[in-house]
Amino acid sequence: MAEKFKVYLGDAFIIHLVNTAIHTSGALNNSCGADFVKVNQKLPPLISLQPGQRACSLDGDADRLIYYYADERGQFHMLDGDKITALVASFIVELVKAAGLDEQIKVGVIQTAYANGSSTKYLSAVGGTEDTVRTISHIIPQRLPIKCVPTGVKHLHHAAEQYDIGVYFEANGHGTVLFSPVAQELISIHNPSNPTQSAALTNLKNVIDVINQTVGDALSDAFLVEAVLAHKSYDGVEWDSLYRDLPNRLVKVVVSDRNAFQTEDAERRLVSPPGLQAKVDELVGKYEGGRSFVRPSGTEDVVRVYAEATSRPHADGKFLPSTR
Repeated sequence: MAEKFKVYLGDAFIIHLVNTAIHTSGALNNSCGADFVKVNQKLPPLISLQPGQRACSLDGDADRLIYYYADERGQFHMLDGDKITALVASFIVELVKAAGLDEQIKVGVIQTAYANGSSTKYLSAVGGTEDTVRTISHIIPQRLPIKCVPTGVKHLHHAAEQYDIGVYFEANGHGTVLFSPVAQELISIHNPSNPTQSAALTNLKNVIDVINQTVGDALSDAFLVEAVLAHKSYDGVEWDSLYRDLPNRLVKVVVSDRNAFQTEDAERRLVSPPGLQAKVDELVGKYEGGRSFVRPSGTEDVVRVYAEATSRPHADGKFLPSTR
């Protein structure tokens, strides 16, 4: 499909495809897919970026998308699903307001516990410091509703349907934007009173046309990202500077019985084993900006432990007890 898009778009939007061996078993997603970049937080070995260049990786069935770029020193920087959410949601909020529909259309963002804490602060326009979250009153003039749900697209998608426009991208790059029938009708029939409103309405209609509201279309998501970047004249650095990610770690711990681990509050807190959540709270409280949660895998006897803090050493610290 990407090859067909490349031919169709031609010089209007130049696409360079890498690692397209779709007929060789195991080659398509080998050391280059969205999961490889997200987990390893490094450039795929088959890709070389010049300073200022950006690229993106899809997974094997093209339902997840992770962006990245090289800074002026050629250093790799990842732009994951949280960054995509921030870029797209703030753009849509701008358009809705500019179109004069902010009193009629409610935009909401859905995240999971894996969303970086800085992204949540950026989107809600609450908290943060100048060195963590850029001042955003000019981008999001009012508080943007943020809802946290359990991990899994089915939870995110259902929650997004509760808004006129719902934006969600898991940190792994799996997501989309949903426009309710009511929102689409309002955008279609709204009569603009000035050129600014007219332009905003046109752009909203274009977003509806570009995005695939059936989740799992990374190519559609990539075209939306590129359209927003072009509209705002952003490069990778400017996009990345919307907020600074808190350093984080995600590890897997083997346990004898994953069913012994029960959670609540959208998987952010443990109900059992008894006393473990209190120990997590006590230890996390020792670190500035500390946050951690433990959730069981749905398929194997392991628990996933996520931790973040304001500094890399603290995020990397082994401050959770063994759960074996």
